[in-house]
Amino acid sequence: MTEPGPRAATTARGPFHVLAKPTGPICNLDCEYCFFLAKEALYPGDRFRMSDALLDTYLRQLFEAHDGATEVTVAWQGGEPTLMGVGFFRRVVERVEQYRRPGQQVHHTIQTNATLLTDAWCELLAEHDFLVGVSVDGPPELHDRYRHDKRGGPTSAHVLRGLRLLQRHEVEHNILCTVHAANQGRPLEVYRYFRDELGARFVQFIPIVERLDRDGGGAPGAGEGAAGVTDRTVEPEAWGRFLSTVFDEWVRRDVGTVFVTQFEAALAAWAGLPASLCVFAETCGRAVAVGHNGDVYSCDHFVDPEHLLGNLATEHLARLVESPRQVAFGQAKRDTLPRFCRECPVRFACQGECPKNRFVATPEGDPGLNHLCAGYRSYFAHVDGPMRLLVDLLRQGRHADEVMGVLAGARRNDPCPCGSGRKAKACHQRPLPDTDLPSGAACDAC
Repeated sequence: MTEPGPRAATTARGPFHVLAKPTGPICNLDCEYCFFLAKEALYPGDRFRMSDALLDTYLRQLFEAHDGATEVTVAWQGGEPTLMGVGFFRRVVERVEQYRRPGQQVHHTIQTNATLLTDAWCELLAEHDFLVGVSVDGPPELHDRYRHDKRGGPTSAHVLRGLRLLQRHEVEHNILCTVHAANQGRPLEVYRYFRDELGARFVQFIPIVERLDRDGGGAPGAGEGAAGVTDRTVEPEAWGRFLSTVFDEWVRRDVGTVFVTQFEAALAAWAGLPASLCVFAETCGRAVAVGHNGDVYSCDHFVDPEHLLGNLATEHLARLVESPRQVAFGQAKRDTLPRFCRECPVRFACQGECPKNRFVATPEGDPGLNHLCAGYRSYFAHVDGPMRLLVDLLRQGRHADEVMGVLAGARRNDPCPCGSGRKAKACHQRPLPDTDLPSGAACDAC
């Protein structure tokens, strides 16, 4: 057998995504549900700062691995990546220009809590077209419930100051909102705050699922909830109601002007397109995490010794991504689905969601069911009719936002165009609620 050539050794077989963490788990905030702060224990005594030498190695390998690709994403996360300072990221864009291939389009992204942003930061982000993800959990009362500074104080005012700076400098940004016990019952308040108060046009909702360890202890300050999770964890049924409630508002007035990641992912599934989110893909393994010291892990949610693939100082990034261990990790997402999931009518859209959340038993007692299964089943069933309608419009060469007119244009006593079988006046022409329903309640159309 001949040895692979240099290109084969350093070029991946297809595109993949990297979340680079230049400060490791170090952050200037102390959010109660942050699963990554505890990763500091993996590197006792470390300074947790990516060196310029490692930065150079990482970016060189990233572009070598994507040799021939037309687009490459350079993504930064934490911890809090802005702790590295503006100078570090000036060096990032300089080295990217050094290593990018001719004609390659580079997408710069960074996820931040926005509390350290300044005019200098925003000038750099605007100049190089960074997409900035800002973590906000809703109005101040809800945001500050779990997102504290190191002294336990509120952070919403600091986040909003940073967000307004981004807007003033016209930096492209989106909102990353975790859904947990404190805001799970207030979906309309959260969504309308983002849309109407913050002017958000791109929103992603992220469910908080904190599993208790085998000794019964969770993260510091966490009480014990049901099903072996902390009391901060979003309840499965509440997660489904949250998504369904926001969807009903969105599909009737915001299609084409507000983009919600979970709704875009559902539309891709109903249209038969590849999954737009890794959690809804049949297999995974094409999204790795790179630590401040060059350690490469199978996934951002699996930064632990068992899923350490290697280090960039001794093994090329492309070889680690394509290694048998990582391929097996990605295929296990599909191969370990219990029968309950394999026979589920919404499997095509859900695919068992993220493996990190698959730790409960099915009704038959088989392991590997997602903690959020009940919520996803209700959400995907709820959006089925409108999604079919959206797909039909797109296949006719029409625009997605026309769905709003179709739903509103039916006569009130005719069947709703979504195909639910209900009259339009009892379905997508029912008046939108002014406020959220009481916790645990469901509307008649759900």
